[in-house]
Amino acid sequence: MRFERRAHRSTVLVVIAPVIAVAAALALAGVLIALAGSPVLTAYERILTGAFGSRLAATETLTRAVPLILTGLAAAVAFRARLWNIGAEGQLYLGAIAAAALSAELAGGLPSILQIPILLVAAALAGMALLLIPLWLRLRFSVDEVVTTLLLNFVAILFVSMLIDGVLKDPMAFGWPQSKPIDEDGMLPKLIPRSRLHAGLLLALALAVVVHFVQSRTVFGTRSRAAGLNATAAVFAGVPLGRTLVQVAMISGGLAGLAGAVEVMGVTSYVTTELSPGYGYSGIVVAMLANLHPIGVVLAAIFTAAMFVGADAMSRSMAIPTYIADVTVALSLLAMLVAIFFTQYRIAR
Repeated sequence: MRFERRAHRSTVLVVIAPVIAVAAALALAGVLIALAGSPVLTAYERILTGAFGSRLAATETLTRAVPLILTGLAAAVAFRARLWNIGAEGQLYLGAIAAAALSAELAGGLPSILQIPILLVAAALAGMALLLIPLWLRLRFSVDEVVTTLLLNFVAILFVSMLIDGVLKDPMAFGWPQSKPIDEDGMLPKLIPRSRLHAGLLLALALAVVVHFVQSRTVFGTRSRAAGLNATAAVFAGVPLGRTLVQVAMISGGLAGLAGAVEVMGVTSYVTTELSPGYGYSGIVVAMLANLHPIGVVLAAIFTAAMFVGADAMSRSMAIPTYIADVTVALSLLAMLVAIFFTQYRIAR
């Protein structure tokens, strides 16, 4: 028995791979729920109800999905070009603090129609800048960007912590380390009254469509895919590899920076070191579950958000640890990696 690369990957196989991966992850997680002494089907029913069973639950799930869509897109764009951006968490925080600082110090007082775009652009530029550093180290000194992007996460979060404990500390926070709040005119409008769901969802969906168009219908998209498939062959074919990777890094880092901006401008209104429960790392899982497809990222982000939100409801009603959601998402990633492998290879005698 041996593994043999498939001459052609069928569209059906590529589409059903994520479905099989999620089903396998749910089945494996069900074993853990059963070992905890709880009925599996009831537990999954509580997760589904907790994520979509009411207006509040559905809006909370979609609110949680917004930063996951953006960080998932950031990872998908970079990974497709074999730029291993593990630093979306740090880029998210840098984008959030850039938006908060600009609103508090410079843009405050501007009308919403001007202030919101300015803050979003500033956040995107901050995320870009952070990713361009490890890319420069890779292009100039062949430094592995997996290590540099990962370590820069901690540098970025510590930098944000220094700012919110110093020059950007909110004097009205009673000593709590948080940034000055976003100006009221800099907050994203709510999509549904009396909910936390904000216009960042529309922005995330629009960007998913734009990224899909760019990757599938433009010269840059073809170049980035070529760089990811075989960098040496791409250079031989005339692809400007360095310039293409710089453009990929700007898009990927910008998307991650936007994730921080929409979270602080749409939900919290201020920055703390607890702003993200790991959206940057979860975005990698989302991208892999989507097989790096931008539209698939939206569905994978909603699934991941539903697991996190629904697991909270399940835990309260059935006394099952909420960590089951983390386990299910992790199992989904592992199952997806196996599924992707079998879309590329088959077992031959």
